[in-house]
Amino acid sequence: MLDDDAALRSHGYTPELARKMGGFGNTAISFTVICVLAGGMTMFGFGMNAGGPAVIMGGWVGIGFMTLILAMCLGEVTSAYPTSGGLYYMAHRLGGQGWAWVTGWLNLLGLVGAICGIDYGCALVVGAFANLQWGLDPTPGTTFLIFVGILVLHGILNSFGVRLVNVLNSISVWWQLSGVTLIVATLALAPGERQSADFVFTHFNNGTGFDNPAFVAGLGCLMAAYTFCGYDASSHLSEETKQAQIAAPQGMVRAVAWSLGAGFVLLAGLLFAIEDYAGTLGTSTGFPPAQIFIDVLGTGVAKGLLLVVILAQVFCGNAETAAASRMAYAFSRDGALPFSATWRRVTRRTKTPLPAVWLCVGIALLLALPSLYSPTAYAAVTAINVIGITPAYVIPVYLRRRHPERFEPGPWNLGRWSKPLGWTSVGYVCVLTVFFCLPQSSPVTVETFNYAGVTLVAVLLLSWLTWITKGRRSYRIPTLGSEAESIAYSEGVV
Repeated sequence: MLDDDAALRSHGYTPELARKMGGFGNTAISFTVICVLAGGMTMFGFGMNAGGPAVIMGGWVGIGFMTLILAMCLGEVTSAYPTSGGLYYMAHRLGGQGWAWVTGWLNLLGLVGAICGIDYGCALVVGAFANLQWGLDPTPGTTFLIFVGILVLHGILNSFGVRLVNVLNSISVWWQLSGVTLIVATLALAPGERQSADFVFTHFNNGTGFDNPAFVAGLGCLMAAYTFCGYDASSHLSEETKQAQIAAPQGMVRAVAWSLGAGFVLLAGLLFAIEDYAGTLGTSTGFPPAQIFIDVLGTGVAKGLLLVVILAQVFCGNAETAAASRMAYAFSRDGALPFSATWRRVTRRTKTPLPAVWLCVGIALLLALPSLYSPTAYAAVTAINVIGITPAYVIPVYLRRRHPERFEPGPWNLGRWSKPLGWTSVGYVCVLTVFFCLPQSSPVTVETFNYAGVTLVAVLLLSWLTWITKGRRSYRIPTLGSEAESIAYSEGVV
């Protein structure tokens, strides 16, 4: 048994948040944020176009295993630094203020962008359901209003404290696993012919406009990479998790492993059930899985399965709001945000960073406003998510390998495997980040332009400007705890 509060004090922080979450709950929040019923299905059409079934299945397995390695390496660092600040605090201890500042801004904007992307994607699926059910035309204005409603709902749910968030995440795990089982079983048992295993695992389709099949396959793998994001939620909720030095890293690894298995089953089930490839890809619903449901099961059952997906996405956005708000709270606690004194406040009754919750909701709302006027805005928001979060994941791992003398392993560590797995993760993220920034269709137009590279430059520029104007004067992490606390912590005193 490890003393969680003593571990936190050894890093210079006074425990303020309610420690109500167990190991399963910590796993559940990362599993909920990854959400194969959200990312895997929302990006399904992208995968069908960029490589087709062979790349969807092969990319899911390959990216999934590489993400698992990265999660293990990040979990090792989390075990040593179990704080709500997560990635930026690790970067500070291992690399200094500059590394921490860049990591923090990448992580925070990535997390808030994820809230926006998840909730807007949920609004799109709600619009598709409303179109089938009531004939509602999902205009940009209608979609935006649905998005606002979902966003406000997540703000309200997170205002009640981590106990409710924990309950909802636990429900979400079983909802996702049951939902995947229901969707795959319903499609498999429905009458009609199915695609062959040869089609599901070897058929290649290229609708990108590029001629190089290897390049197209690399682009297609981004479908899985877009989905395997958000497992740092386990780290951000570590100050509210019991036995966090073990539970938080385990939560990351388990969430990725569970998602890898569940997603493989879901994607295979969808691909076996495709009746008309071109018709599914060009569906008027704008959501290829919905067309598969309609073709195989009829409109009535399709609407029921869409409700399963919608609720999973609602759970996903709620968990992401919790993770982002803890990051904003921790960043403010160290003076990194404008008006930090406001955003770091914790309510007495629920011990929740309520102002930080609504700050994240408000920024997500602002990020989505351009979607009212530009069809490419949602792609830009998605870029903010992935291009912010993915590099931020690997910075602590890189610094842990670059400065091994500064790192004191926690109770959960990789031992002799830390070095090869760590450098493997660094190389993987470097390649992945390049692919995130490359054009994804040809010819490149205003509608098809990939905003990820522009977003990365913008975030780095914003980080630099905030650093020279305010950050270098206001940002400070606390000194390490007293000598007595550090000794008690290192000896595992309860």
